[in-house]
Amino acid sequence: MAQNPPPMLRFQPTLPTLPVPSLDSTCAKYLESVKPLLTNDAFSKTQSIVDNFLASPQAAQLQKRLQDRAAQPGMLNWLADWWNEAAYMGYRDPVVVFVSYFFVHVQDKLCKDQAKRASHLVKAMLPFRELVESGRLEPEKIRGTPLCMASYKWLFHASRYPVKPSDTAHKFDADTHNHIAVVRKNKFFIVPLADSTGRELSAAELELQFNRIIAAAGEKPDPHPVGALSGDNRDLWVDARQALLAASPDGRNEELLRKIESAMIVLSLDDTKPVTREDVSWRSWVGDGRNRFYDKHQLIVYENGRSGFLGEHSCMDGTPTLRMNEFIIATLAGGKVDLGPPTVSDPSSLPEPEHLIFNLNDNVKSLITGATHRFDTLVSKHELHVLHYEGYGKNLMKHFKFSPDAWVQLVKQLAFHKMFGRPGVTYESAQTRKFQLGRTEVIRSASAESKEWAEAMVGEPLTDPIQLRELFRKAVSRHIQYSTWAADGQGVDRHLFGLKKLVNLEKGEEIPELYKDEAFGKSSYWELSTSQLSSRWFDGWGYGEVVEHGFGLAYAIGDGYVRWTITGLREMRGEELKFYLGEAATEVREMLEAAERREKEGGNKSKL
Repeated sequence: MAQNPPPMLRFQPTLPTLPVPSLDSTCAKYLESVKPLLTNDAFSKTQSIVDNFLASPQAAQLQKRLQDRAAQPGMLNWLADWWNEAAYMGYRDPVVVFVSYFFVHVQDKLCKDQAKRASHLVKAMLPFRELVESGRLEPEKIRGTPLCMASYKWLFHASRYPVKPSDTAHKFDADTHNHIAVVRKNKFFIVPLADSTGRELSAAELELQFNRIIAAAGEKPDPHPVGALSGDNRDLWVDARQALLAASPDGRNEELLRKIESAMIVLSLDDTKPVTREDVSWRSWVGDGRNRFYDKHQLIVYENGRSGFLGEHSCMDGTPTLRMNEFIIATLAGGKVDLGPPTVSDPSSLPEPEHLIFNLNDNVKSLITGATHRFDTLVSKHELHVLHYEGYGKNLMKHFKFSPDAWVQLVKQLAFHKMFGRPGVTYESAQTRKFQLGRTEVIRSASAESKEWAEAMVGEPLTDPIQLRELFRKAVSRHIQYSTWAADGQGVDRHLFGLKKLVNLEKGEEIPELYKDEAFGKSSYWELSTSQLSSRWFDGWGYGEVVEHGFGLAYAIGDGYVRWTITGLREMRGEELKFYLGEAATEVREMLEAAERREKEGGNKSKL
């Protein structure tokens, strides 16, 4: 870190480092979180295993190793390298559907032309890029507490690289790579963002270039889509990339790839016209697997002017890309973007976009065919549903004085109970960016309190809604408490992950019994992978499931709506979960309204 960091990074030197929780607290929270998932006998066994672990010399030794690691000079975050490796860089399954996430922009109803919409989005992105690259972007804060801004480095001009056994990433210089990569009909083009004098292109000039690309790409998609290779298993992409480079001994393919990888962003001009929330969400999430380059962030614009964003997740989480996308859409909607002159005075002065034509031999073509086949097979097993519930939203939740996030998490628990008759093992993402290099921790949303309330809601109905409300209140309080722990770096999962990493198997040390216990696997098999990002500028967002028999369950809470995006394998019956979510959401409101009426009736009776 420089002695005088730029404004964006001015709080970095004073951010605290990620703490190492105490063994006692982690074990106590772990037992609390597994109890609603186990029978009494199974819980007694787990409790004994945890007690033995806590009392063992090995646990104390592992804790000491973790504390020593955290205290090493220059160690900004004891978890960061391990987590980035395990969750992202070392993860070998395809990034789509398992890692990437998408945003759907609210529709600009006055702009239904693909090239014009794309030009406006790119033009609105440039001021945000300037703020980030110059370091002048104001740091984010939560309730006055500054957040780590280090990951913003990877927002523009960066790419993930397929490498065995673990991927890498590279950041390119923005000044010397001032261009975007555009893909249309599976064909890649490069568009400079400034002219030969360094003057930034106007929106009209960008629109001209995008229309030129649409014309040059023609009607027929490239039958050998190079971008499809980036959607394959990461090890297969490593081999395919090497084969692609070898197919051009003069280094041309490597040069063309570098132009894509160093671009500010990839712009995908898709040849579809999605209308419904499900359709535009599906296409933003997976597309057809061909008109993409999954190792980079991508803007996606459709032929009817709808648009979205696909996030490359390895180096940064969703909050920075959320901020960037909000900036783009909000400034466009507010007329705050300098789009430049409305027409291009001399189109001939603008060089044609560069069409990247790769040298492909039969081997590479065969590898591309294999990648597209595997993509199609994987995606065909999946489905996506959107529930845009307009029964109420944040305003009603605040009327009843409950945390909106906890409320929605309990709706999920009730819906899961309705569908499966038990609590759902639930991961809710909590950001830990108030620590150096912080990313996420798990909020374990299924609790004894949520189970008791959900069982009361689906079982023999209590005649007194005030009792149901009191159970709901206790469950909300428990959720808020665990959310606070997670945000403070005092959750269960990352600590237990860190301790396990320090077991020295090479020296014959045994994995502690705690990790072999059925409860450990059961309580971290995330049937519901949930996360909230709420923005008035988005019409949807989502990601895939994280376990085979589970759901991705992204959600947003507006003033008058709650929206869930449900993803998973077709066999998981996501449409049923959608139905139960809507039913559960309505029943929560009816319960609280009934309790409110009962209180008022009681008050009125006492006055008579």
